[in-house]
Amino acid sequence: MGESPKSILIIKLSAIGDVVHTLPFLEVLRENFPEARLDWVVEEESSQIIDGHKGIDNIIISRRKSWQKRLLKGRERTAAFKEIIQFLKELRSREYDLVVDLQGLFKSAILAGLSKGKRKIGPHWGREGSQLFVTERPFFVDADEHAVDKYLKVAEYLGCEKDSWKGHIPIRESDKRSIDKVFHNKGIKDQSLVAINPFAKWKTKLWEAEKFAALADRLQKELACHVVFTGSRQDRVEIDAIMDILEKKAINLAGKTTLKELAYLYSKSRLLVTTDTGPMHIAAAMGCPVVALFGPTAPWRTGPYGKNHRVIRDELECSPCFNKKCDHVSCMRNITVDRVFDRVKEQIQGLGA
Repeated sequence: MGESPKSILIIKLSAIGDVVHTLPFLEVLRENFPEARLDWVVEEESSQIIDGHKGIDNIIISRRKSWQKRLLKGRERTAAFKEIIQFLKELRSREYDLVVDLQGLFKSAILAGLSKGKRKIGPHWGREGSQLFVTERPFFVDADEHAVDKYLKVAEYLGCEKDSWKGHIPIRESDKRSIDKVFHNKGIKDQSLVAINPFAKWKTKLWEAEKFAALADRLQKELACHVVFTGSRQDRVEIDAIMDILEKKAINLAGKTTLKELAYLYSKSRLLVTTDTGPMHIAAAMGCPVVALFGPTAPWRTGPYGKNHRVIRDELECSPCFNKKCDHVSCMRNITVDRVFDRVKEQIQGLGA
């Protein structure tokens, strides 16, 4: 690649799972360019994932979604404009030897274009005209590879050795204390804790609430597990509904944890049962075995990365379709409680062997 870059800007804005997938790439860059300044542009929600990471010198936070809403409100418009200008000043305050757009969308590419960079690179899979903002031909990576492997191939393209990385999310002691307190108050032991994350942003990724309730009851009765449900604040009402139909009470932490607290919770869990969503990737990054339910998406691209994970999916001709709307969603509805319970039981017994 020639002379090693002395300053690097990573642009990976969202979503949570995508940012988690980029952590190995970050570690490899830091290992290969230990003296380089390494900054990252990320959106506000996902910034929790990389906050406090030892490999990053500076995090530049985009509040794009907040700005879009506030620009429509007369009272907040001026303040939003000031924040945007300040963000752009920070983005352009340094000239980077290398700018890497791993998002490949217009929202990331425009930031690459606005940044001061001698060399700006982006992926061949980029959309929305993102390739117009790079300074050299987009790098090619197999689109069917897992996201983690794709990003590591980018590191290889940059001349990096990529043998050593962990991809863990940095956790503070305060995050640990918060979750440890919950464990203590509820009498939970790590060895018996199974987490369930039942929701996702796409409706086509969802499994029926009644099935999650039936699964949780069986885990508690037949395997003597403590079950904790996780999710976002927006998931709270739906998970409360699952709580109402459980025969044996479980713990509902939806909306009650930060992403770092969630990462620590998963690191202490025996296993996570989940749909295809960001928390699945958080758990995998923290070494928690995952049983993931897949329907419209491709686990070989975005499934839980690493060993000791299991994917359950129905082999339908139409799956994966990557559609957010479907009249029948057979790929998810065909997954039975028995099938998931048996896989969880195998995982737990195997891990305990």
